[in-house]
Parts: sequence; C-alpha cells; structure tokens
Amino acid sequence: MYQSPRGTSDILPEEQPYRLYIEKKAADIARLYGYKRIDTPVFEDTELFLRGVGGATDIVQKEIYTFEDRGGNKLTLRPEGTAPVCRAYLEHGMQNLPQPVKLFYMEANYRYERPQSGRYREFHQFGYEAIGDSDPVLDAEVIDMAWQFYVSLGISQLHLIINSIGCSHCRPQYLEKLKTYYSTDTQNLCKDCKIRLEKNPLRLLDCKNDSCRRLAASAPKSYEELCPECAEHFSKLKTFLTVLNLPYEIDHCLVRGLDYYTRTVFEIQPEIEGAQSTIGGGGRYDGLIEELGGKPTPALGFATGIERIAANLKRQNLSVPTTPGPLIFVAYLGEAAREAAVNLCSQLRKSGFAALQAPGSKSLKAQLRQANSTGVRYTVIIGEEEIKTGTVQLRDMTTSQQENISAEQLKILLGKSNQ
Repeated sequence: MYQSPRGTSDILPEEQPYRLYIEKKAADIARLYGYKRIDTPVFEDTELFLRGVGGATDIVQKEIYTFEDRGGNKLTLRPEGTAPVCRAYLEHGMQNLPQPVKLFYMEANYRYERPQSGRYREFHQFGYEAIGDSDPVLDAEVIDMAWQFYVSLGISQLHLIINSIGCSHCRPQYLEKLKTYYSTDTQNLCKDCKIRLEKNPLRLLDCKNDSCRRLAASAPKSYEELCPECAEHFSKLKTFLTVLNLPYEIDHCLVRGLDYYTRTVFEIQPEIEGAQSTIGGGGRYDGLIEELGGKPTPALGFATGIERIAANLKRQNLSVPTTPGPLIFVAYLGEAAREAAVNLCSQLRKSGFAALQAPGSKSLKAQLRQANSTGVRYTVIIGEEEIKTGTVQLRDMTTSQQENISAEQLKILLGKSNQ
C-alpha cells in the first residue's frame, strides 16, 4: 500500500479544527497590528536561498529540496518564508510604499530533515515581516505580536529569550574572538562544529551536542562586543519590552539558524514537563534586502510552526472550537419520495442549512441508522403520504420526538436551531 512520504503527514478531518483555530487567531492578530497577507510561490530560484539564507547554513548545505525543471532552471522548494517575501518586496516595488511594509503569510515549507516530534520535512508556518524601519520599537512590537498570538491561543508558561548578534561592523571582531576561543579546544567539537569553526563560527553556539553545549556556555558573549549603535539598539529594545510588561531572558547562545540575522534575535518557548522547546522565533535581517539586490533596507520578522502549536494545545489539554456538522438528514421511503428528498436537500442547502442524504436504495431503517451515526440534530422522513400533503416527518434525534410539519415550518425551525 502507498503511504505518505517520510516526514510528511495527512491532515485528517479530526485535526482540521486545530488548524482552523490557529490560522484564525493568526489572522486576527495580524489585523490588529496592521499586517496584510501575502502568498509566495511554493518554489523559487535556488539562488534566492543561496544568497538570502546563506550557503554555509545547515538548511542550504543539507536540507533544501532542489531540482532542475524542463527549461534547465534550478529551483528549490521553499524552506522558509522570509527570503521569498523580500524578493516579492523588491519585485513589486513595495519600497515605494509607506514604510514599514507589514506582511504576513501562512504556508507550507520543505526541508530534508530527520523526522522527529514537532519536526517534519513538510511543515506549515505562520509568519510576519516588517520591512523598511530600524526603530527598536518595531522590534518590541514584533515580539509583542508573537507573544500575544500565543496568549490568544491559551498557551501558558511562556518564556521569551533574546540576544543581539551585532551588525556587519561589530560582528567580524566578535567572530574572531569566538574562533580563538573554540580553537583552543577543537577535540571536544563535534564533526559539524569543526566545519562551522571555519565556515560559520556563529553557529557553534547553536549546536545541540553535549560537549559543544558545554563549550558554548563559557564562550564570548555577542552582546558584550557590540558597536555603540548596536548596543544602543539593544538597550532600547530591553526598555520597550519592559514597558510592554514582557519578561525576558538574555541568552548569549541564541543566534538562530539563518545567516541573514542581524542585531535582535529572539525565541519564545513554552515550558514542557520541566524542559523547554522553541515554538517560534525571529529577529532582524537588516542586510537581506541589499543582499538580494535592493537598497539597504532594515527589516525584521517572526515565524512559528503550526504543527508545534497544535502539539502544545493538545499537551496543555486546551480545547478548540469544533467545526459544526450537518444539521439535518433527509430520509425517504420509496422511489418517488427519493426524488422529493433530493429536491428538499437541494433547497435546504441553497437556504444555508447543511443537509445530508443517504445514497443508494437503503431501507428506511438503514437510513435512520446512518442519520444517527452522523450526529445530526434532525432527521426528515418523506414517504408517499408526505408527498401528497406537502409535509415532512421531522424527528428530533436528541429526544426521539417526531411531528408532521410543512416545508416552510421546517425552514423556520432550522433557522432557530442555527442561531
């Protein structure tokens, strides 16, 4: 038998209420903060991610799905949302709009990762980007928006982790200190970190290997090596977070996994059985627009995994609104009544009432069993007598009471039930 590809999953009907709930909350929060929706293609020019995400990142080195189309173009399935949004910002002249331009998206992304709990090869994200302003008050607003999104979902015991990784002026000096520190103890570095030491030393701090984590704990701190402009930006961010009553922790090992980040980086984590696991994060990427061919343009954003959010809702036993099912089932007795049932179902649906009808030529008893299994509130029964009198038999499935009413009375009753 065929199965879904490894690292992917079917989103079954019973899972859909979680998706709908999360997506509605995400759209509601975006509206409150002035963000408008954008949808980008599921695949892009591979070079967009090589330049934007960074050729030395794990995503580009190990995880992207890349292919060549029939025209010889090298394309990549979207592994993340920020670079495509920035490409769209440039391509469609959004730099000429009032800044910052605020955009949000809900999309599927693809990375060839080792599947595990909360990590898939096809995964879904909600994210937002604020492009065109360097004010640290915007950093605080984006973090606040992320925080309020989780709060609106009912997720509790949240932890906000922040750091500043500097800019193109002060980061090179910091990276040299970092390389010097790690070079004295390379025998305790994992295989990947030995490569990172040469190609991407900032990611040394992000390694999950135990020996690498122990080294990272005493590594030089980026927020202590900031230039005056970055130091002032970080100081103001902390002030604004205090104004917003957002408790935060500073973690010098927080660097995020993409090369485009500058200055502010942050993650939000819910407490899970004494441990912590990130469900969302983001930061500034003030050099990305320029790297993609535009003018220097400050920007920042945030993204969160919908699968991880759904898992946290379940873990915390948080209920979500269920999708209303059909209100009425139309049963019939005889071929003539079957035609009348088809017509009645059609009329009910056109009037906005969700209605079901049994296919085939099932007995009335079998139809009633099916009606009971669907969970409808009412069952309508049509037979020869009802056709003659223009009425229907209405059975309340919760009380088993049954009465003979007209079609117009039926619509009035259903209308009250829908309220």
